[in-house]
Amino acid sequence: MESQLNSFISAYPFEKLMKTIPTGLLMVNTAMEIVYWNDEAERITGYPASEIVGKHCSFLEGVPCNKHCGLFGVKTAKPITGIGCSVIHRDGQRVELSKNIDLLYDADGQVIGGIEAFVDITRLKELQDNLKREVSKRTVELEHEQRNLGAVLDGMTDLAYICTEDYEISFMNRAMLELFGEVRDRKCYEVMHGLPRICDDCPLPEIKLGNNVRQERRLPISGRTYEIIHSPLAQTDGGVRKLGVCRDITERLRNETELKQANADLDAFVATVSHDLRSPLTPLIGFSEFLLEQYSPTLDETAISCLQEIELTGRKMQVLLEDLLTLARVGQVPRPLTPVAVCRVLDEVRQELAVQILRTKARIEIADNLPALKVPESLLVDLFRNLLRNALAYAVGMNPLIEISGVRLDDRVQFKVVDHGPGVPDAEKNRIFEPFQRGSAGEQVSGTGIGLATVRKIVRFYDGQVRVTETYGGGATFLIDFFGEAQG
Repeated sequence: MESQLNSFISAYPFEKLMKTIPTGLLMVNTAMEIVYWNDEAERITGYPASEIVGKHCSFLEGVPCNKHCGLFGVKTAKPITGIGCSVIHRDGQRVELSKNIDLLYDADGQVIGGIEAFVDITRLKELQDNLKREVSKRTVELEHEQRNLGAVLDGMTDLAYICTEDYEISFMNRAMLELFGEVRDRKCYEVMHGLPRICDDCPLPEIKLGNNVRQERRLPISGRTYEIIHSPLAQTDGGVRKLGVCRDITERLRNETELKQANADLDAFVATVSHDLRSPLTPLIGFSEFLLEQYSPTLDETAISCLQEIELTGRKMQVLLEDLLTLARVGQVPRPLTPVAVCRVLDEVRQELAVQILRTKARIEIADNLPALKVPESLLVDLFRNLLRNALAYAVGMNPLIEISGVRLDDRVQFKVVDHGPGVPDAEKNRIFEPFQRGSAGEQVSGTGIGLATVRKIVRFYDGQVRVTETYGGGATFLIDFFGEAQG
């Protein structure tokens, strides 16, 4: 049979053909002696054909071949593909192989030998083993993390639960168990919200994308409102589950509602009182003026001084009440549908304050192309009127220049009102925005202490903030930021 196999080999240009195949190849006779060994087999094992051909294949110390060889076993159908084994390399190292084996037949159908094709998978096996170890290690870590997470969640007073991608609750902390009882393996939308179907605003699709989701929901079982934070929770099997933490915000919402109502009542009270007090001031000021005009020649200096003080006090009270009315109505004006041109607003304010501007010899420079805002025009007039009045009252005595500019940034619209006066001490930079609080520089200047408080209230109500910094070279720079206005 060996002569037949050799004839079989010599009948084909194997040497030339086998050099083009990137697979180790060996042939054995029925005595399991190697009769052919190609160049790739030599590269994989380190053994040249001169040392291999003629030897029994057990020479390679194959595993598991040394225990059982399936090449000529009648119970195993041929060919056999993708089986694993290993052999000893010439340098003594074990080489992992993946091989296919089949039988060779003569023309009469008699078995004359066998053939094996094999590739070196040592490096691949190492990578697979490393991957398995890493997966095993990470699995242990995740299981440890989840045990710790469970312990943390059990210690919380907030309700907490975990549900699967199939909406089934797989974990509940103690606080939730006390409220709902044992409901594991039931659907979250049934347990939490009493619904027969998935919630319309179900956060699970976003959770699968790795995003956190915040919701406010009323839970039927308690009749209370909760802020629910949904977070993705990685699993050892590579999937994602949803962690929901529910914080009871019923009292907070009630307090917010009560606070809003209290503020509304206070604003209404201020508006009513201001209006009712303003009515008697008009005749008080008018009669004072009439007495001074008609009877000054017959009055002594004390009487004239008293009438002048009555008129001055009445006018101060009138200004104060106007400021209080302005402060009270902030927040009662709806946001306009279209942006308001700030340039037009400033032109109006400048005309309104023309007498004071001329008297103080102020020079007001307004930048071109100021950003428009979705803020009521009447409140923008109040805002810039108060800022300009402030600059005219405190700053222009040292330097008449007042600069107004605006810019649209990525996340906000910012305006600057810059003066070059005495500036604001650091200790007073927050206090000057409080009602009836005035800086030390205002001791010699008349005013109500309401103007900058009105500015802050307007800005805050329309998602902004106002602050004062030092002008380079001296003075005060008021920065007004409107967040959420970046798109105009």
